[in-house]
Amino acid sequence: MADVSIKNTANIDIEAKVKSKMSREKKNIIYGLLFASPVLLGFIIFVIGPMIASGYFSLTDYNIAGTPKWVGFENYEKLFSNKDPFFYKSLLVTAIYVFLSVPVQIIVALLVAMLLNRDVKGKGIFRTIFYLPTIVPVAASSMIWIWLMDPDLGLLNNVLKTFGMPTSKWIFDQKTVIPSLILMSLWTIGSTVIIFLAGLQGVPKQLYEAVEIDGGSAFHKFINITIPMITPTLFFNLVMGFINGFQVFTQAYIMTSGGPNNASLFYAFYLYREAFTNFRMGNACALAWILFIIISIFTFIIFRTSNWVYYEGEGK
Repeated sequence: MADVSIKNTANIDIEAKVKSKMSREKKNIIYGLLFASPVLLGFIIFVIGPMIASGYFSLTDYNIAGTPKWVGFENYEKLFSNKDPFFYKSLLVTAIYVFLSVPVQIIVALLVAMLLNRDVKGKGIFRTIFYLPTIVPVAASSMIWIWLMDPDLGLLNNVLKTFGMPTSKWIFDQKTVIPSLILMSLWTIGSTVIIFLAGLQGVPKQLYEAVEIDGGSAFHKFINITIPMITPTLFFNLVMGFINGFQVFTQAYIMTSGGPNNASLFYAFYLYREAFTNFRMGNACALAWILFIIISIFTFIIFRTSNWVYYEGEGK
């Protein structure tokens, strides 16, 4: 009988400990949810809520002033059936900008980061100088670039004249407006440079020393050590570059108004014009969802083809 009572007491103690542990876990979950609730509520109210609303409005004929009228997938049909001539035009313009600007920005940012990674006097000052343009509001920098690219009084053409080179109309010509905006985009590569710089500083120096011992040159170091070791950083900048490129808006809004002759009619600016100039909110919401799907598809493709990315500790 004594043995039975001892066993019962032990079982009761174990059950009490289990219940105590479960109660602590429940408390931790409750506390965690309470602390995370501001972020979760903000995400639901300001992200999920507007997405659901825009999904509904994309299936309606809605001009902001009146009551939404249900039309089903009519807005999408109009866009894809080329009844709106600006839809495919804006997609083409945006695609050209993205597929040209993103590689250029990444290449230039990597080269600048490699220069800033060198052990030179005053490197902190140079890093600050290259990063400063990123904290300048895009609206303000756009106004500066309008003056720089002025065909008659702009600094860029005056510099070209000084060296006896042909001048350009820059953003005021439909043939040069996209290259001009790509040139302007290099002004704000500071954040990309900093991310590349962080990746470069994480490359073990002994790997470079091993290449030197084997008689390798700076080119061999770059190809065989630097590039493979910073592929995660390269991958991140590539994804963010594509996402940001498809959403470019301010330059077209302030500098070109989508012109000349719709040559800089970026998709986001076209969406804005449909919503707040033409007051076709249903159509604008449909455009927003199409943009979301396009960005999601491109991001998915980049992730699916990321077998070239090397992560330390993985066997490849």
